[in-house]
Amino acid sequence: MDKAFAIFDMDGTLVDSMRFWKVLGEEYLKSRGVGQIPGNLSERIKAMTMTESAALFVKEFALTGTPEEAAAQMNAMMERHYREDIPEKAGTREYLEMLKSRGVRMCVASSTAGELQEACLKRVGLYGYFDFLISCEEVGTGKDRPDVYLAAARRLGAAPADTAVYEDAFYALQTAKAAGFYAVGVYDESAGKYWESIKETADEALMDWVPVKIKI
Repeated sequence: MDKAFAIFDMDGTLVDSMRFWKVLGEEYLKSRGVGQIPGNLSERIKAMTMTESAALFVKEFALTGTPEEAAAQMNAMMERHYREDIPEKAGTREYLEMLKSRGVRMCVASSTAGELQEACLKRVGLYGYFDFLISCEEVGTGKDRPDVYLAAARRLGAAPADTAVYEDAFYALQTAKAAGFYAVGVYDESAGKYWESIKETADEALMDWVPVKIKI
């Protein structure tokens, strides 16, 4: 990567949080005293919003309270993980240190709320590498649109062509690439089934922060 600017996703890219999201439903149901949890639970709620999955839990497991209350409880669980135990991904610090030594200016653009980004990155010791943090909620759109990347580039004073975007999610990488950014795919187990597609789309791909061969 030879760009002067870099925008990093957080979840699944800088920190190993996706596995916490994957088991959140099971963790929540166990906290509510549910003993028998279906083995296909994660797959069933994969495409649901938090409120939708909460509504399913309330109905299917006869939980007391509303779906909104259940969703708030699950969000609180994830907030605790961000503040207490989600770790950085192996090799992240060394890679950021390398970019810093080359004078690359960096920021984070994440779907996670800014407050939780800050809490997590400060706790694991990565916060100081970044000029600023920006969240999708600040710009009002998700990463199926390039708004958060364009807003981050403007704050960096950079053009998309001079800026690398690091993403583990295939759809987000596609968005950044289509908007003219240098797209860097970062391997995460949670998106493993898309890895070949990521390598085909990305300008550069990293596994454990080491470049891997991609199709040109």
